[in-house]
Amino acid sequence: MESIVIHPENSHQMKAVKAVLKALKVPFENQPATLPLHISDSIAKSMKQYDEGQTISIENFAAKHFSKK
Repeated sequence: MESIVIHPENSHQMKAVKAVLKALKVPFENQPATLPLHISDSIAKSMKQYDEGQTISIENFAAKHFSKK
């Protein structure tokens, strides 16, 4: 039998899906959502920069990256 992956957008949808599956006696298992490796690596790098004090204000960031030239 094939499997399906469901992506509920909020807790109400998740609760409804679980209720339907239980009512139909369809076995299911919860799996935690995982981030892609490149995202996890980027977060770890950013947290390290923060811990080392390598931060800038939002104003400086905006001036550096969104200034009109």
